[in-house]
Amino acid sequence: MTEERNAEDYVDQGVAGLEEPQPMYAALRETAPVFRSPQPVVLSGLADIEMALQHTELFSSNMDAVDLGNLRPLIPLQVDPPEHAKCRRILDPLFTPREMARREPEVTKLVNEVIDAFADRGQCDFHAEFAVPLPCTVFLQLLGLPLEDLETFLVWKDGVIRPEGGPFTFEERHAATAPVALMIYAYFDRAIDDHIANPRDDVLSALIAAEFKEGGGALSREELLDICFLFLIAGLDTVTDSLDFFFFFVYLARHPEHRRQLIKQPDVLPSAIEELLRWETPVPGVARVAMEDVEVAGCPISKGERVSPLLGAANTDPAAFPDPDVVDFRRNPNRHRAFGGGPHRCLGSHLDRMELRVALREFHRRITDYDIPAGTQLSYTGGLRSVESLPLTFPVAR
Repeated sequence: MTEERNAEDYVDQGVAGLEEPQPMYAALRETAPVFRSPQPVVLSGLADIEMALQHTELFSSNMDAVDLGNLRPLIPLQVDPPEHAKCRRILDPLFTPREMARREPEVTKLVNEVIDAFADRGQCDFHAEFAVPLPCTVFLQLLGLPLEDLETFLVWKDGVIRPEGGPFTFEERHAATAPVALMIYAYFDRAIDDHIANPRDDVLSALIAAEFKEGGGALSREELLDICFLFLIAGLDTVTDSLDFFFFFVYLARHPEHRRQLIKQPDVLPSAIEELLRWETPVPGVARVAMEDVEVAGCPISKGERVSPLLGAANTDPAAFPDPDVVDFRRNPNRHRAFGGGPHRCLGSHLDRMELRVALREFHRRITDYDIPAGTQLSYTGGLRSVESLPLTFPVAR
């Protein structure tokens, strides 16, 4: 009973509010692999998580799983197979490793411009000066949107993900977020018109071009709007609010031996990114809704109940990872689930990896030693794993 209460206390606190959630993952796996929390049913067993991610006919990510005030399903997240495949056939070629490599020089230049602003000062607020401007600017450039609109986007993003006045029930969230969602739709309606009139080398122009291709599975204007809505949320929250910069740099600041390994053994960087994705799992869980009455690990789940497969628990499960509590930058194989799995595996995973690789490489090329000031209390936000501020201090090169 004591262990059960511990697991419940962890869930009540929330994954995002935990500096080190790995003990919670273990407690859930061992004592309550199907845990009925006040909101979703939490799945922490590896096999159950894999099953829920793969079987969209049982566990859907449709609009009943999460409500951001949107009028229609966000594409491709809230569209299940077989319709989902049409959208991914159009979207996937825009986010391939080759396409991301083509954009890497531009991102490298941007990373160094961001670092230039604080490198000679010996300190920075990593949140305000790196983790927000870098991925947000990459997102805006990728879609071909004006950089001066960033502040408006950030307000809108928070308005649909963390609306003021909460906590809300699932039903109350729509009323709280719908007015902001309408502003997002209106903005992208104008942006689509502008890109039709003035095509350019960006993702939005490519999507519009795909709309008119013969036999290519044309996108309607509403589908374009629904894709753009999701891109705004994914580009400004999933990346900025800690996918992945915050916890990567928190970890490296507190584990200088691993930071030195990155600097002395640059070949380890790609596998180090995969291991940090596994260990930190910036998106700790995903949202699903049961499409029919089903039983998971002996626990009944009713049709319409919301379910959260806990990706962080899968990533620290000893059934999949030998010595899962050891952070090994040369771990191989490393089949982590930080980007989810099944049909809805993260569309932007190659973009995220490229941004991380460039950011970690260039930051440690220029700033090799940094610390979180003594006495700093990090404040964690709800939802994704992120911190509101991350002060860093470092020696200034002479």
